[in-house]
Order: sequence, then structure tokens, then C-alpha cells
Amino acid sequence: MKPLLLFHFDHSCDLSQWRIVNDSVMGGISSSFIICNTDGKGLFTGTVSLENNGGFCAVKYTFDSLSLQDAKSFSVRLKGDGKAYQFRVKNKISEAHSYVFAFETTTDRQTINIPISELKPAFRGQKLNLPAYDGKQLQEITFLIGNKKNETFELAIESITII
Repeated sequence: MKPLLLFHFDHSCDLSQWRIVNDSVMGGISSSFIICNTDGKGLFTGTVSLENNGGFCAVKYTFDSLSLQDAKSFSVRLKGDGKAYQFRVKNKISEAHSYVFAFETTTDRQTINIPISELKPAFRGQKLNLPAYDGKQLQEITFLIGNKKNETFELAIESITII
């Protein structure tokens, strides 16, 4: 499979298919947002709070279904804040579970390589006894922070490519 640019952030990027999902869906008070910043990156930033049984912020990108059968990995170009995040994918947006890959960021620009075979099924933080992600279908990707502590965060995303 030749590389497929899934999303590239720039000064005029369209964020209409990106949406924020915070722990407020279950009573928490964490808050976050995504913007195209002055550097032309997708800036996912906010505050995670453990109050009211909260503890996560996420940004989701949904799109028409893709098949990744010949793909080997996702390549995400970003600049982090030294914190841990999760990259998640879903076959279908209607599925309850996601396939998850945890990664650490530095405060420098970096490329995170996410092998498709290492995306493992989970639901609400619990590992599931299901096969790993097979790449047959893709409708959603998510970046999530939920490190079980109160913290502010800032993740500047440049691009997401399937290779």
C-alpha cells in the first residue's frame, strides 16, 4: 500500500469532522478543545480533572470507511508535552470498543509509529479478549489522555498517515 495521508493540519484546515468527547459524558468536569494554531498544527489542549469520577479528554476524527488491509502502520507527526496519550481506532463508529495503542510524547517534534498489529481491543480502559485490530475497516481515530491524575495537556498534531 502506498502511503495514504489521512489528515494534515494547516492554517486553513477543516475541523468539522473532529469532535471533542470529555469525561462530562459520565459526570466529570475535564475540558478540552481542538483548534488550528498559528503554526498550522491541530492543537488538542485542555485540563483533565479527576473530580466527579472523571479523568479523560479525547478528540475524535470520523470519516467514510477505509480499508487498510495492505497497510502496516499509522505514522503520526506531532509535538507533545512529555505526557502519555492513547491513539485509538474503530472499525465502525457504532462499535462500543476501540483498538488502543499507548504512547509517550517528548517536548520535541516526533513521529510516532503505530503498528496496526499492536492496536489492542479495549472498552472503558479494560482490555478485551478479542483479536487485535486487522485493518479491514476504519471509520474513526481518537487521541485520548487519561493518566489517572489532574493535569493540563497540549498535543500539537501535524499529520496522520497510513503506511
